[in-house]
Amino acid sequence: MDMKLELIVVPVADVDRAKDFYDMAGFVTDTDMADEGLRLIQLTPPGSSCSIMIGSGFPQAAPGSIHGLHLVVSDIEAARVELLTRGVDVQEPFHFGGAGPEPGLHPERADYGSFAPFDDPDGNAWLLQEVGYAR
Repeated sequence: MDMKLELIVVPVADVDRAKDFYDMAGFVTDTDMADEGLRLIQLTPPGSSCSIMIGSGFPQAAPGSIHGLHLVVSDIEAARVELLTRGVDVQEPFHFGGAGPEPGLHPERADYGSFAPFDDPDGNAWLLQEVGYAR
């Protein structure tokens, strides 16, 4: 039996501000619907089969409480530049060394080795993660 993760609820305080941010980051709006106090917006990162949902009028975690969402990219430097160009404040890449996080790309550009963090306007924390660069 397949079990596919296809939707993650990302809690936000201001739905329109969050939608603007994710639009700016290049996410595609799949649906934006409102009905009697309920608003649901589903957005998908380019090339992803997993989407996020933001909205209001339904039970959800506190805005900004999601941390560790990963966007996997084949070239972290190119992805970072694209997001920076779009207005997303992506921090410098880092990798894990013997003493924990260290600045810069993984020395061998190993899969799953380089990360670049950014937050949405509510503080939900995302990481670009590089996989497939050396292939």
